[in-house]
Amino acid sequence: MTDDDQKQRMAQLEAKITAAKKATAPKPRADADVSGGELAWRMVIEMVSGLGIGFGIGYGLDSLFGTIPIFLVLFTLLGLVAGVKVMLRSAQQAQEKQTAAQAAEKNERD
Repeated sequence: MTDDDQKQRMAQLEAKITAAKKATAPKPRADADVSGGELAWRMVIEMVSGLGIGFGIGYGLDSLFGTIPIFLVLFTLLGLVAGVKVMLRSAQQAQEKQTAAQAAEKNERD
């Protein structure tokens, strides 16, 4: 056997080993970086923090001006709206990330 023949056989063997490892390797999940539980807790925290900040601002303004709880109600509702808006944005980002990962996985298979 010559050196060229051995090098060629080694290259073929390495290619077969690489292909076998790639075929048996587990495929990464589309949502591997963020689990559903983590995403749910993030959304809950965003909602509660929006409500808390709105409540705090409203209570502070009512205390400062000595008014009836009009600012409390107003800013609590604004905090709720802000919390929902941020929560929906987080859900949209997670959906876009999952769609991109699925598209990349599909392109990889093709």
